[in-house]
Amino acid sequence: MIRFGKRVVKLRVPILIAAVLLLVPSLFGYLNTRINYDILSYLPGDIETMEGQEILLEEFGTGAFSVCVVSGMEEKEISALEETLKDVSHVKDVLWYGSVADISVPVEMLPSKAGEALQNAETGSSLLIITFDTSMSADETLDAIEEIRELTERKCLLSGMSAVVTDIKKICNSEAVIYVLIAVILSALALAVTMDSYLIPVIFLLSIGMAIAYNLGTNRISGEISFITQALAAVLQLAVTMDYSIFLWHSYEENQTRYPGDKNRAMAHAVSQTLSSVVGSSITTIAGFLAMCFMTFTLGKDLGIVMAKGVVFGVAGCVTILPAMILVMDPWIEKTKHKPVIPDFGKIGNFVTKHYRIFLIVFAVVIGPMFYAQNHNQVYYDLVGTLPKELMSVEAGDTLEQEYQLGAAHVILADSKLSKKDAYQMEKELKDVRGVKLALGLDSVTGPLIPDEMASKKLRETLDNGTCQMIYVLSEYKTGTDEVNEQCDTIREIIKRYDKTAMLIGEAPCTQDLITITDRDFTIVNAASILLIFFIIAIVLKSVSLPVILVSVIEFAIFINMGIPYYTKTTLPFIASIVIGTIQLGATVDYAILMTNRYKRERSRGAEKKEAIVTALNTSLQSVVVSAFSFFAATFGVGMYSSIDMISSLCMLLSRGAIVSLLVVAFILPALFMVFDKIILHTSIGFQPKKN
Repeated sequence: MIRFGKRVVKLRVPILIAAVLLLVPSLFGYLNTRINYDILSYLPGDIETMEGQEILLEEFGTGAFSVCVVSGMEEKEISALEETLKDVSHVKDVLWYGSVADISVPVEMLPSKAGEALQNAETGSSLLIITFDTSMSADETLDAIEEIRELTERKCLLSGMSAVVTDIKKICNSEAVIYVLIAVILSALALAVTMDSYLIPVIFLLSIGMAIAYNLGTNRISGEISFITQALAAVLQLAVTMDYSIFLWHSYEENQTRYPGDKNRAMAHAVSQTLSSVVGSSITTIAGFLAMCFMTFTLGKDLGIVMAKGVVFGVAGCVTILPAMILVMDPWIEKTKHKPVIPDFGKIGNFVTKHYRIFLIVFAVVIGPMFYAQNHNQVYYDLVGTLPKELMSVEAGDTLEQEYQLGAAHVILADSKLSKKDAYQMEKELKDVRGVKLALGLDSVTGPLIPDEMASKKLRETLDNGTCQMIYVLSEYKTGTDEVNEQCDTIREIIKRYDKTAMLIGEAPCTQDLITITDRDFTIVNAASILLIFFIIAIVLKSVSLPVILVSVIEFAIFINMGIPYYTKTTLPFIASIVIGTIQLGATVDYAILMTNRYKRERSRGAEKKEAIVTALNTSLQSVVVSAFSFFAATFGVGMYSSIDMISSLCMLLSRGAIVSLLVVAFILPALFMVFDKIILHTSIGFQPKKN
C-alpha cells in the first residue's frame, strides 16, 4: 500500500491533468443518458398488466392514453379540435361523445349513461380520450402532450400518467441542478465549521465532484436511468463518500506529526492507511446499495447499481485526485487554517461508560415500539396526489374528480371472438361494479340487438381490430386507494369468467401490482442487505459476535428513523420503506466500524475494557460527527427544497437517519461493548494482546 501512496504523491500533477481530461467524456455521457420519468415502467415485464401494455401497443398501435377535459366549447368546436389533435405527431385517435353518437341508429337507442359520463351539462365541459401510438413514458408521447397543451392553452386539461410524467420531467429539469448546488453549499458550510481549514472543504467537494461526474457519465452504458436516481445520485454520492475524504485528511494531519517537515512522506502514508481502511468500510456501503438489485421492482436495481458505482469512483478519487489536490494547494490550505468550531469530545467517553446501563435501558425500552412503528407506517402509492397543485396534470385530475366524479381509467383487452351476447352481458356487469362510472366498449354502444357493422367505421377500428376488443372503464376511485384495488379485483373476476385470456391494464392495475411487489421487495431487500453486510463485517473484523452487535446497532437506528413517521402521522412514499433501510445501514455502519477498529486496536495493545472503549469513542467521535453532519447537510437542504414529495421525503429520511445513527453509535454501541467485551474477545481475532 505504501508503494501505491508514494506513486500517487510522485505523479500528482499527471493525476490532476488526467482527472480534468476525463471530465470531457463524462459530460458527453451525462448529456446522452436518457432519463425515465415513469415509475410504473420499472415493474417486471412478465406480469399481466405489463404484458397487456405490450399487446395494446402491438394489436391496436396504442401505447398510452390520456383523458382530456375540454371546457367552454360547442360540439362543432370540439369536432374541429378533434381534427387538430389528430394532426399532432403520435396522436393515434380521439374518442369523445361525438364519436360514440356517430352511429346509424335512432338516437333514442343510444346509451344515455355514456353521454352523462362524457359530458357535463352544468359546466359545459366534455371528456375526450386521446390515444397515442407510443408508450406511456416515451419521449414522443411527452412531446405530444406538450404540443397539445400549447395548441389548446388551458381549455384542454390532460390527465393520466403521460401528463403526470411530462410535469415531473419539467420539475426535475428545473430543480436537478439546484439539488446539487444546495447539497454542495450546505456540505461546504458544515465542513468549514467542523474542520480546521476553510479551503479544505472546497478541495473535498472538487474531488468528490469529479467522482460524481465520472459516475453520472458512465450511466450512458445502461442507456437510461430513472428520474429518482438522477435526482439523488449526486447528493447521495456526496453524502456517503465524504467519510473517505475526512479520513484521508485526518490521517494526513496525524502523519505530519510523525514526519514533521516531510509532507510528501506524510501523504504517502496517509494514502496507504486510507486505502486499507476505506476499502473495508466502502464494501459495506457498496453491499447495501447492491442489495437493492434483489428487488423485483427494478427501480431498486437502477438506483443500486448507480450508487454502488458511485462509491467505487468515490474511493478511487479519494486516494488519487484528493491527495494530489491537497499537495498542490498546500500553501493556500495553510493560509486558511482556523480553530474548528466543533467541541472537544474528550470527556464523552467517560460519561457514556459510566452511565452505560442507562443507555442499555433506553435501547431495551425503545426498540420494541419503534420496531412496531416502522412496520405500521402509512404509505402512499399515488404519485399525483403529492405533486404541486398548480401543475396542469394535477389540475386536470382535480377537475375530473370534482365535475365528473372520475378518478382512475382502466382498459380491458378481450378476445374479439367473444359472442355479442356474452360481450354485452360482460359490459353490463362491469357497469354495475361499485365505483364504475362508464364501461365503454363496442357492444355497450350498439347494444345486443344492433349489429356492430352499424357502428361508425372509426369506432369499430378504435375499439375492435378483429383480434382483440378494447373496453374503456372510467372509475370514481383514485389510483392507489383500497377502493380502486378492490374494484380491479372485481373487474378481473368478471372478465375472466367470460374470457380467460382477458386482461385489465392501466395506471390503477399497475399500481396495484406495484403494492404487491414492493411489499415483497421490502422483506427481500432488508434481509439481503443485512446478510451481505453481516458477512462483510465478519470477514473485515475477523469476528463472529461483532457483526451481530454492529448490525443490531444500526438496525436500531433505522427502527427509530422509520418509526418516527408513524407517531407523527406522516405518510411516506412506498419506495422509502424499501430503500432507506438498506442505504442507512450501508452508509452509516461505517461509523460503527471506525469506532470498533479503534476499540480493537486499543484492546490488542493491552488496554483494559473501559480504557479501550473510552479511547475508541473519544478519538473516533470527531470523524463520525463531521461525516454525519456532512451527510445531514447534503440531504436535508434538498429535502426542504424539492417540490416532488418522493424525492423530498427520501432526502429528509436520509438526513435524519444520519443523525440518529450518529447518536446510536455514540451512546448505544459503547454500552454494548461494555456488556459483551468478554464475548467479543473470545469470538474475534486480533483483540487479545500478542504474547512475547
